[in-house]
Amino acid sequence: MHDDRTLVESRLKRVLDERIRPAVYPESVPLEVAVWHAPGEPVPVEEGLAARPQPIAVGDRWGAPWGTSWFRVTGTVPEAWAGRTVEALLDLGFDENMPGFQCEGLVYRPDGTPVKGLNPRNNWVRIGAPVAGGEEVRLHVEAASNPVIMGYRPFAPTPLGEKDTAGSAPQYTLTRMDLAVFDETVWELVTDLDVLGELMLELPVDSPRRWELLRALEHALDAVDLQDVNSTAAEARARLQGVLAKPAAPSAHRISAVGHAHIDSAWLWPLRETVRKVARTTANMTALLEDEPDFVFAMSQAQQWAWVKEHRPEVWAKVKKAVADGRFVPAGGMWVESDTNMPGSEAMARQFVHGKRFFIDEFGVDNEEAWLPDTFGFAAGLPQIIKAAGAKWLLTQKISWSQTNKFPHHTFRWEGIDGTRIFTHFPPVDTYNCSMQGSEIAHAVRNFKDKGRAGHSLAPTGWGDGGGGTTREMIAKAARMRDLEGAARVVWETPREFFEKAQAEYPEPPVWVGELYLELHRATLTSQAKTKQGNRRSEHLLREAELWAATAAVRTGFAYPYEQLDRIWKTVLLHQFHDILPGSSIAWVHREARRTYESLAKELTGIITDAQRALAGEGGTALVFNAAPHTRGGVPAGGAAAPDAGPAVTLTAREGGGHVLDNGLLRVEVDARGLVVSAYDLVADREAVAPGRSANLLQLHPDLPNKWDAWDVDAFYRNSVTDLVDADEVAADTDGGGASVRVVRSFGDSRVTQVLSLAPGEQRLDIATEVDWHETEKFLKLAFPFDIHAERYASETQFGHFYRATHTNTSWEAAKFEACNHRFVHLAEPGWGVALVNDSTYGHDVTRTVRTEDGGTTTTLRASLLRAPRFPDPETDQGVHRFRHALVPGAEIGDAVREGYRINLPERPVTGAGEVAPLVSVDNDAVVVTAVKLADDGSGDVVVRFHEAHGGRARAVLTAGFPVASVTVTDLLERELTDAARPERAGDAVTVSLRPFQLMTLRLRRG
Repeated sequence: MHDDRTLVESRLKRVLDERIRPAVYPESVPLEVAVWHAPGEPVPVEEGLAARPQPIAVGDRWGAPWGTSWFRVTGTVPEAWAGRTVEALLDLGFDENMPGFQCEGLVYRPDGTPVKGLNPRNNWVRIGAPVAGGEEVRLHVEAASNPVIMGYRPFAPTPLGEKDTAGSAPQYTLTRMDLAVFDETVWELVTDLDVLGELMLELPVDSPRRWELLRALEHALDAVDLQDVNSTAAEARARLQGVLAKPAAPSAHRISAVGHAHIDSAWLWPLRETVRKVARTTANMTALLEDEPDFVFAMSQAQQWAWVKEHRPEVWAKVKKAVADGRFVPAGGMWVESDTNMPGSEAMARQFVHGKRFFIDEFGVDNEEAWLPDTFGFAAGLPQIIKAAGAKWLLTQKISWSQTNKFPHHTFRWEGIDGTRIFTHFPPVDTYNCSMQGSEIAHAVRNFKDKGRAGHSLAPTGWGDGGGGTTREMIAKAARMRDLEGAARVVWETPREFFEKAQAEYPEPPVWVGELYLELHRATLTSQAKTKQGNRRSEHLLREAELWAATAAVRTGFAYPYEQLDRIWKTVLLHQFHDILPGSSIAWVHREARRTYESLAKELTGIITDAQRALAGEGGTALVFNAAPHTRGGVPAGGAAAPDAGPAVTLTAREGGGHVLDNGLLRVEVDARGLVVSAYDLVADREAVAPGRSANLLQLHPDLPNKWDAWDVDAFYRNSVTDLVDADEVAADTDGGGASVRVVRSFGDSRVTQVLSLAPGEQRLDIATEVDWHETEKFLKLAFPFDIHAERYASETQFGHFYRATHTNTSWEAAKFEACNHRFVHLAEPGWGVALVNDSTYGHDVTRTVRTEDGGTTTTLRASLLRAPRFPDPETDQGVHRFRHALVPGAEIGDAVREGYRINLPERPVTGAGEVAPLVSVDNDAVVVTAVKLADDGSGDVVVRFHEAHGGRARAVLTAGFPVASVTVTDLLERELTDAARPERAGDAVTVSLRPFQLMTLRLRRG
């Protein structure tokens, strides 16, 4: 029996590949082809259609990297084909790579009407079904010659990721431009054989159904005349109808297939190319929806919808009609499928605000699901953000990529830091590019972790990453598996339909508490430092711009820049896409990102400056504007006043070399090597630095991961390390009452300059680091060994902080050898702690060792500064970078929160008439205001968002600096929450009570 099975399997593959698939198109005639190569960037459709092309022949080379070529194909349907189905086969030079990773095209009719996209798995255009014979055919193809970045040597450095270095040599060979007869019977036979053959291979060897399918396949192949497939295909199909008609078992697993094309908003292509990828895919999907009545397609990322609306109005018209028909479904409710680890609190909230509002305004669709199939792990603060946006479900798939631990559920409730729980589903098919292969469907059934309690999962179906979407072959295969013995039951459904059924079936699934950590792609917290710095800076500038513009609007009539802020927010949110902010895109993407962030910084600084001038008025009083949520130096949060001056810092020589900085609160010793050997908390009489150890230690590791260079850092990188202890210069200085030590080091081809400063009246050591970085495949860390015994530590995340273990008791803890923080990391023993705050870094690691000298514990925190991967950007991070950190001995968690804001929101000195009172003030430092702005609807209402930041319960009085007519609790979209408890109000003051990390938004109508 084994030999029979092997022979049939081998026979099936060869006959399909060599005889039956080629017979789908039994007759063909060539089309005439001409081409016009657009100079430079893509041109508008009308320009491409009007261009005068030159003849080109099949077999000719075309397409410089990142170029655009407009092909014109013309021909006549032979009279002899009357009554038959005819298609144009347009092969631009596709290879076997997945769609979206090479040349692509969008087909237009002469009047500019889009027809469909072209890619390696979808290179046909229907001409007629049937044709009359004699029809004139004229089509235009906007072809993109995007280079194959991943190439045949994956992760090899390549100059193709930057237009200026990619060269101009043609990359592709025009392969086929024909009119052909389409034999639907043979095409259906191919699908029958594919489905049954794939199912057969997935069934147990001793399964009667497997052998039944094998014999039926053998019988069908016997009916095929290998020299005349087309006339015998119908008989072969007839011999399979019996096994295709057998229904699935009542207990069969159910799969909701959702048509999908996960399109990376930028990755191995620039943003401008994604605009065209989305147009190609949506044109394909709207055409497919017209042909397939059961099919539904879901697309996320409001930004991509907006691109179609702005750049491809002819495609947008088709999309709008398909949405109105309920077949083309807006999904996810976010501006882009962003990274969720690194975006700040407000930015993560605005992803939902802008995404959901777009779908509501355009289509009246209010998404209840978050859709993030490819994001690299999920921060513990996300569940309450999803809920606060009016959503209740989450879908992702990426956690299946974890290398160490297998996640224990596919359907579960995910609990965030504040206790919010979100019904969550991981598709057990383990891909967001399901193609309805029998192996994929069988894997979903075997892999599903919740058997016996639930029997329903989702399969995002269609080519993605680079676009393409669902194909007619996938739909045909799904139709056969709708009710087929031995297979899961497959039906096309919307995300909402799936979640409603899944939740009804499994109302009390298990709970997972805390972050969803991806045990892979950890280096995305560090790669492309300037992109990360641009994001962090933009987030805080937006906070300032909204705060001061709102304050000036209420106080002085300043024109609040609604449209400008809306545009800037959307630009920042776009760049939080999960291959831009994580640093895993080509050089072109990050070059553009740097320029964009620079431009946004100028715009936002202009708004801030204009608003502060309006508030300060004319005068000679020296003022400081404080945008942080805490009072500092005598300046109120959200206001302006003259700053206090503290006592001067003493600077003395250190015995044995080096310098000592002392301000009465903190005494810091810097030795002759420029290393911090003591950071003494004079208030608590406690040393922060572990005995015999040195802090502010730069450490260099080799860094060549096994693959995914920009994405990954593998655990073995820690096996080798070089401590950078040699100093070119260690010099001290005093300035403005403070004192500092300047340290210069050289290593490899790079140079580091650090300035360690102690300011009057501040219990922190400021560390400014400038790195002129010219290393490759290296990882630079900044280490702080603390004399602290702590089994856990806190990292800031959205609207709070999250605790991770410092030990490696289990494989789950050991796998978190590189993790994310926002503005601070905090370690503590009962009664005393220490924080490290930063202005732009995210990656870090924490380890514990026991000292042999005294048996004490050294807990070492290391901030990740720079990497130097060579793929996909071979020049990653080369050049000058500047980082700011601050070491805060004696810090409680509230101090970490406060100092984290301080370093990211520097004071702004302005000369004016006098003090500026805050627009809104809060009397409890545990309640942190993250946004003060005017309502998005232009009503002039003041919107205030805040949360409990210390991890305990808090009661606070929020006082408005203007007459308040009414107070409303709202969701993130500033819509009233009718079921929310109304806060206590007394005049212009509101008293709120918050749970640990609870997020709240208030809308204050002005009286």
